[in-house]
Amino acid sequence: MERAITIRHRGEELTASIHYPGKEGKSGRCKNRVPLVVICHGFIGSRIGVDRLFVKAARELAGDGYMVIRFDYIGCGESSGNYGAQDVESMIAQTRTVLDYGLSCADVDPTQVTLIGHSLGGAVALLTAVRDRRVKNLVLWAAVGYPFNDIVKIVGREAYDQAVQTGSADHAGYSFTPVYFNSLADFQPFQEAGKFGGDVLVIHGTSDDVIPVDYAFLYQKLFWTRPDGRCDKEIIFQADHTFSSGPAQQQLLKRTKEWMNEQERVQEEWQNWMI
Repeated sequence: MERAITIRHRGEELTASIHYPGKEGKSGRCKNRVPLVVICHGFIGSRIGVDRLFVKAARELAGDGYMVIRFDYIGCGESSGNYGAQDVESMIAQTRTVLDYGLSCADVDPTQVTLIGHSLGGAVALLTAVRDRRVKNLVLWAAVGYPFNDIVKIVGREAYDQAVQTGSADHAGYSFTPVYFNSLADFQPFQEAGKFGGDVLVIHGTSDDVIPVDYAFLYQKLFWTRPDGRCDKEIIFQADHTFSSGPAQQQLLKRTKEWMNEQERVQEEWQNWMI
């Protein structure tokens, strides 16, 4: 079962879809409670995703027993506000507001909270996880590594220069301010990766012409240097930035589900051992 919801955030409305688990929760310390997953979309994206990727992911994970929330950042999809007027700090705060909502739901297991982030949403998911200890696992799909360079490459240097000179610049119908661009330069996900102590899955496609596949290898190397937490990597041959082909999308969702289910089994075994 799924339904549309609205989550209030500092005077704005975040439109979201919540997917309820299709089976009962696990046993152990949090008996009959279910894991929570929040999906973070990328630059000027929405909770639907290209080729309905986030819809499919949410439904498959819900079928495996997860409660899943996918939402639109301010100014994207059906949410209120202006996306280009926000900064990265706001996107982190919005993600935490959605986490607040999810964890307030009955029967959610607070020890099993996962953020899935695609592209810029991957960077925001990581930055959120570093600041919010409630996040236990991260799944990064084609994640941005250098927010300023990566996004300016997408919108074009001319748009950035125009925003600085005139106060705003248009890209794909969105109006971007210097505040937005400057905040991208203030955050460095690669530098902060080592601060997250949970487990991570990094997935990237070899045919991604938006965010280099090399980022996946660098992320894994950085996560491996941590004293705690494991990191697994999956490279999907010929997959583009949005995993748009049928085989690539199937491999993405299959690997994500397998990895998350394995994390849940490990957590359950650990809890049973503690009992």
